[in-house]
Amino acid sequence: MISEIPTVAIDKVEMWQNTSIIADENLAHRIGLVPIKVDPRLFKDVETEGEYNEFNSLRFKLHVECTKKDPKMKTPLNINDVEEEERIFNHSNVYSSDLKWIPIGDQAKRFKANPPRPLHDDILIAKLRPGQEIEMELICLKGTGKIHAKWSPVCTAFYRLAPDVRITSKIEGDDAKELKKVCPMGVFDIEDIGKKTVAKVVDANKCTTCRECLRYEKFESRIDVGKWKDVFEFHVESLGIYSP
Repeated sequence: MISEIPTVAIDKVEMWQNTSIIADENLAHRIGLVPIKVDPRLFKDVETEGEYNEFNSLRFKLHVECTKKDPKMKTPLNINDVEEEERIFNHSNVYSSDLKWIPIGDQAKRFKANPPRPLHDDILIAKLRPGQEIEMELICLKGTGKIHAKWSPVCTAFYRLAPDVRITSKIEGDDAKELKKVCPMGVFDIEDIGKKTVAKVVDANKCTTCRECLRYEKFESRIDVGKWKDVFEFHVESLGIYSP
């Protein structure tokens, strides 16, 4: 089923310059896996058109050159982290945010409200050092996962039995306040009944069955943590490309 859902991905790479340590074919494959945020339902299949145009393709450009921020400074032999790299160099790390969309035909008008872009801006594509440069143009096409994995709209889906959390014996006073602090998920809260502070279950669905509340001997016999046998929670993440 997933392999039949179309998405838009980078399919053609026109490599003009690549002096990085990554080989051309590896760089092209790597950049092809960058997810593109655009609704594929707005595009036609290229096979039916016969050529690339504004209705069946998108075009991006990537042109990044690494330079020293201080030309007179000697390059350190050991650089320990990304923060130090970016303090010394310009464009030492090439990210998906460096991809620039080039509108074709009337695309600038059609996509004015929501321009095509990489789904995430912080995907690392390559690392450069002074004198190294990457320049390429990219063509994005509509496809499905049956053709290549880069067109698979990957998402997470899972289910679980709904939690059933009950206080079987009253927990009052300081014990009630302690129980509220013990639960990391906020399942329990306290309320004032008359002159007494009493613990209660406010949201059992937040329970992850960590059993932290049962680690204390004074709570172990007064709280029941279980699952409903006939109630399920089914979670499906949105893809980021299609709206939920």
